[in-house]
Amino acid sequence: MKEILYIEIPTPNVAAVRAWLQQQFEFKSGEKVITPDGFCLRYPKATLQAASLSETTEKLPSELSVFVWSVQRTTYLKVFRWASQPIADERLMVQQLTKGLRVQFPNQYPVPPAIAPEQSIFEALAANYPKTVKYFQDMPNGEYDLNRAYWWEQRWREGVKNPKQPKQVIFAASEGQGQQDAETAHQSSTESPPYDLIYIGGALGVVHAAVMARLGYRVLLIERLPFGRMNREWNISRDEFQSLIDLGLFTPAEFESMIAREYVDGFHKFFDANNPPQCKAPVLRTPTVLNVALDTEILLRLCGDKLKAAAGEILDETEFIRAEVAGDRVTVLAKHLPTQATQKLEGRLLVDAMGTASPIAWQLNGGRAFDSVCPTVGAVVESGFEPQVWDAHYGDVLNSHGDISRGRQLIWELFPGANDELTIYLFHYHQVNAENPGSLLEMYEDFFTILPEYRRCDLSKLKWRKPTFGYIPGHFSTSGSDRQIAFDRLVSIGDAASLQSPLVFTGFGSLVRNLSRLTDLLDTALRHDLLKAKHLNQIRAYQSNISVTWLFSKGMMVPTGQFLSPQKVNAMLNTFFGILAGESPTVADSFIKDRGSWLDFNRMAIKAAWRNPSLLLWIWQLAGAKDLVRWLGSYLNFTISALISWLFRWVPGFAQQIQPWLEPRYPAVWLWLLAQSYALTYGMGRPLARIKAGGEEGRSLTPSTSLKSVADVSSTKAKFDP
Repeated sequence: MKEILYIEIPTPNVAAVRAWLQQQFEFKSGEKVITPDGFCLRYPKATLQAASLSETTEKLPSELSVFVWSVQRTTYLKVFRWASQPIADERLMVQQLTKGLRVQFPNQYPVPPAIAPEQSIFEALAANYPKTVKYFQDMPNGEYDLNRAYWWEQRWREGVKNPKQPKQVIFAASEGQGQQDAETAHQSSTESPPYDLIYIGGALGVVHAAVMARLGYRVLLIERLPFGRMNREWNISRDEFQSLIDLGLFTPAEFESMIAREYVDGFHKFFDANNPPQCKAPVLRTPTVLNVALDTEILLRLCGDKLKAAAGEILDETEFIRAEVAGDRVTVLAKHLPTQATQKLEGRLLVDAMGTASPIAWQLNGGRAFDSVCPTVGAVVESGFEPQVWDAHYGDVLNSHGDISRGRQLIWELFPGANDELTIYLFHYHQVNAENPGSLLEMYEDFFTILPEYRRCDLSKLKWRKPTFGYIPGHFSTSGSDRQIAFDRLVSIGDAASLQSPLVFTGFGSLVRNLSRLTDLLDTALRHDLLKAKHLNQIRAYQSNISVTWLFSKGMMVPTGQFLSPQKVNAMLNTFFGILAGESPTVADSFIKDRGSWLDFNRMAIKAAWRNPSLLLWIWQLAGAKDLVRWLGSYLNFTISALISWLFRWVPGFAQQIQPWLEPRYPAVWLWLLAQSYALTYGMGRPLARIKAGGEEGRSLTPSTSLKSVADVSSTKAKFDP
C-alpha cells in the first residue's frame, strides 16, 4: 500500500465533501465503488505499469482508495494505491481530483457580521459563531468580553484593509485650524505641562509607567478598559522577572505573592504522524521557559498602587482620540467612555503602549506597520477537566495536534495556574493580508470546537473564568532603524513597537527582558529634553540575534490563497525543534529566550540543512525571492553586528569612564553612545545588564549605574563568542 495524495480541504463540512466525491466526481477509467468515507477505483491487473507482476502484487487488489475524515474543524483527504506498482493513469486521476476539489471547496475568509444598534452581541453572532456565543454566555462578563473581542477584530481589520491611508491621530501643531488654535494657546502659556509622561495603554504600559514614576517623573496612564482587566495571562521565568526586582519595582516577597503556579517542566511537540522520518522529533523540554504563571490581577494592581504612591495618576475607561504636538508639549484628546466627556491632557512625552491595534503604530509605519501577526484566543478554565487530563506540574509551551487547517497551522499553549486553573491558548502565525487579516471570532469557533480533540474534556462541565485574546504583531526587521517607533514627543513600546519573541511571541517577556535598557535610555532623553523623533527613535529594543529568526516565523505561515502539503509546517517545526532537543538545555533555553548567539545559530542552521535538505526548498517556496533577499540582509547585519560586538566590547566600560565629562557637554552624543553600548550587549542577546535601583522610596537609577552593569557583562566576554 502506498500513499499517493494527502491534501486538506478547507471546510468543516466533511459530509459535503464526501457527497461530492461519491456523487459528482467522475474519472474516465476504473470502476467506481462507493465506500463509507469516499470511494474506490478498481482496475484490471493489466493497467499496472509493470512488465511482470510479483507474486505479492498479484495478491493485492488493483485499486485506488479515496477517503476523507474531519478533525480540527476542517476536512482531510488521502488516496492510497494498494498495489506496489503505479497504475497507468493514477497521476492524471490525482490531478483531476485535486483540481475539482479546489474549485468546489476554495479557501474562504469569513467577515464577522455587522451588529445592528438594537442587537446584542450574542444575537448578532449566534448564526455564524454558535459555539462562541454559547460558551461566552457561560463566562462572567461574557457579553462585555465578546464585545471587546469583536471590537478588537474590527479595529485590526480596518488597519489592515487601509494600511497605506491609516487614520491620522498624531498631528503637528500646523496641521489644521484646531491644531493652530492649540499652538496659539501653548505659545501664550508659560507653564510647563502638568505631566512628564502620558502612557496610552494600561497592560504593558503600567509596568513601564510605574518604573518611571518611581524615578520621580510625573506620570499619567490612560486605559480604555477598567484598570486591571487583561485579555491575556502572563508567563515568565524567574531569571527574566529578576530584572523587575533589580529595577526596584518589586520586592522578592511581592514577586512570590503574584506567582499563581510554578511548574516543573514545559513541553514543545508538533504533530508528526504524516511526516517523513527525518522530520519527526522527540519532545523538547524547557523547564525554565515560561514556567512561572503570574496572577496578572495582582501584578497590575501592585503596579497601579506603586504608580499612585509615586504621585502618578490613572484614567481608566478612557479612550485615546488623537494627540497634537506643539512646542514643549504634546496634547492628548481623550474620551471618558461612561460619560462620553472629552478632555485635553498635556505632557512632555506621549508613550504608545496600545498594542497591535494602536492607530499610532499604523500611522507611523503606513503600509508596513507589521509583517506578521499571531491571532490568539483562549480562556482561563477554573475547573472541570478530569484529573488524568493534565498534570499541573507541567506546561505545554508549543504544541500542535494536527496538520494545516483551513490555511493555518494551529498551535496550542497550556499553562497551569492557581489551584485547578488552566490557561489555554490557540494561535497561528499569519501573514498580514487585506483579504485575510486573521479572525479572532473564527479562531474562537475553532477553539471551542477542537479543544476536546486537544485535551480530552466535556465543554459543558468546564467552569470558565475569563477569555483571553488578542493580536500579537511581528515585524521582520533587517536593521535597527527600519521601523519608525517615534515622532516628536512620542515613542512606542511593547507590542505597539513590535517588541516580541519571534518564536513564542511573548510581548510581556520581551518587554521585561529589555525594560532596563528602555528605562535608562528614556530617562536620559527626558533629563536632557532630547524628545525629537531622531532622539526617541534610538529608544528601541532591537536585537540583531533575533532579527534572523523571523524566517522561522515566515516558514510557519500559509500564504493567503495558497494550498500547501498539510504536513509541511509541522515537518519544518519538527526539524528545527528536533535539533534544539539534541542541544544542551542551556542552548535551547537561551535560543527560545532570544539570547541565542551567532555561533549557535549557524551551527543549528547547518544541522537543519543537513538533516532535512528539503527544508531549504520549502523555505524558498514559502518565503519567496523577495523575503529571502531581505533575510540575507538580516543575516549579514547579524554577522556584522556580532563581529562589531566582539571588536568593541570595551565600549560600555569606556563610556562609563567618560560619562561625567561627556554627558553634561554633549547630551545628544551621550544618548547615542548609551544606545550603542546597549546594542553591543542587549542587542546581541547577551545576559541581561541589570540596572540596580535603590530602595522603595529613593531614586537611585542612573546611567552610570546601568552602564557599569553593561560593562561588567561585556568584560566577561574574553573570547570571540558573538
